[in-house]
Amino acid sequence: MKELLPLHGIVTVLNTPFLEDGSLDIPSLRKNCHYALDSGVAGFLFPAMASEVDKLTEEERIEGIKAVIEEVKGRVPVIGGASAYTQEKRIKYARILTRLGCDGILVSIPYQNDKKYEKAIREIAEAEPGFLMIQDWDFSGYGLPVRLIKRLFLELPAFRSLKIEVVPAGVKYTEVSEETGGKLHLAGGWAVGQMIEGLERGVHAFMPTGMHEIYTAIYQFFHSGDKRQAALLFESILPVIAFSNQHLDISIHFFKRLLFRQGIYKTPVVRPPILPFDHIHEKIAEEKIARVIEITEEVRGK
Repeated sequence: MKELLPLHGIVTVLNTPFLEDGSLDIPSLRKNCHYALDSGVAGFLFPAMASEVDKLTEEERIEGIKAVIEEVKGRVPVIGGASAYTQEKRIKYARILTRLGCDGILVSIPYQNDKKYEKAIREIAEAEPGFLMIQDWDFSGYGLPVRLIKRLFLELPAFRSLKIEVVPAGVKYTEVSEETGGKLHLAGGWAVGQMIEGLERGVHAFMPTGMHEIYTAIYQFFHSGDKRQAALLFESILPVIAFSNQHLDISIHFFKRLLFRQGIYKTPVVRPPILPFDHIHEKIAEEKIARVIEITEEVRGK
């Protein structure tokens, strides 16, 4: 049986910063890496859906991940996002990311049936990444069949982590853990709104965007035995999560604005196509951002 992947804590998913002309802003990306490292994150994922990955060129994806690897300097694991619309591209990115020095790769593959999915995953695993994190993404259902997850885990040495983003995530965390003997590393992504439940269910890593210091503090409070303080701090950001997590596009708009206000990103620019962020959104976002900055200062003072 495999050993559990030693990746515990907050693995931040980096938004892609753009300049006013829409071009990639590598210095701001590097700055966010430093800020996250100083906040105590356990790892990084780039590029992913929160990075507007589908709007990045191949050259931008490579330039961005190179910058992340250079800034992190091996202090924590860097997971390269290999997801793409075609299997040919996914295989290509998996090879490139592995060659560039990513500690692991993440891939999201549409599920049609077990046979097709297994074939696609095995092709990705042939890139021989340090570890393979499969993204189990399904906004309207339970995602990948647990029987398939178990079989892939038992048969593929590279497959060591599962990023669960399904409805409901909580029950699936527990079911997958039990079926894999607690040896498959579990990460929570979009279900960060149920972070405390995820912690109680033994989820090893959480992969949010932004609020680095707050999320790391929640994780540390919980694992130091102060569950009450973890819950109180988590509850203080629930209004923020309720607003930002309405939709992935709203989350991207919001957290780029937060990083801009924090002086990490030069602009809050996003790339189209994306849902609009109107004047009501902007008003509410300003209120929530002010609260996040206030809570962050409180966390720093503890």
